[in-house]
Amino acid sequence: MEPARAAEKNLANVLADGVAAGAIDRTKADAAISQLGTAATGVHDATADALNQLHNALTPAQRAALVDKIDAHWNKWKEAHGQDEVVEPKAHRGGQLGGMAKRLDLTQDQIDKIKASFGGEMKAHPQSHEHKEVQDHMQKFGPAFKADTFDAKSLATGPAAQGHMATWGATRMARLYEAAAPVLTPDQRTKLAQLIRDRAAHD
Repeated sequence: MEPARAAEKNLANVLADGVAAGAIDRTKADAAISQLGTAATGVHDATADALNQLHNALTPAQRAALVDKIDAHWNKWKEAHGQDEVVEPKAHRGGQLGGMAKRLDLTQDQIDKIKASFGGEMKAHPQSHEHKEVQDHMQKFGPAFKADTFDAKSLATGPAAQGHMATWGATRMARLYEAAAPVLTPDQRTKLAQLIRDRAAHD
C-alpha cells in the first residue's frame, strides 16, 4: 500500500505549496491526483490476503452480517455526500470547510467567498454521484464474501473502485483548497499549508 500513501503525500505537498503561495497550480494538482488514482488501484490486491483471512475466520452468519453493515454504511455515506459537490458546502457543520473555518478562525465573509467559489467550480465541473465503479464492486463483493469459498483477488472490480474513490475525494479536496487559497490571509495560508503537511505526515 506504500505507493498509494506516497502519492497521497505528494498531492498534499503540492496543495500545501499552492496554499502557501496563495494560488494552487491546477495542472500540478491534477497530475498528482491522477498519480494517486493510479496508485490506489493497487490497494485492492495489497489487502486481498487479509480479506481472505477475514472470510475464513467468520461464520456464515457473521459474513452475511458484515456485508449488510458494509452496504448500510455505503448507503449512509452516499446520502451524506449526495449532491454536496454541486451545491455550496455547509459551513460550521462538519466537513472540510467547517474544520478549516474553526482551525483558521475564518470570518463569515471568507466562508461565504470560499463557498461561492467552490460551489461554482463544482457546478461547472461536477463529479459523478453515481460512483458506478464502487457500485459494481459492491454488487460483486457481497455475494462473493457470503459464499463458502472466497478469493478477493478474483474480484476484478476492486482496483477500479479504489481508484475512483481516491480520485473523487482528492479532486474535491483540491478544489476546496483552490477556492480557499486566495481568500486567506498570509498567516492563515501558512497555518493551513502546515496543517496539510502535518496531516499527510501523520497518515
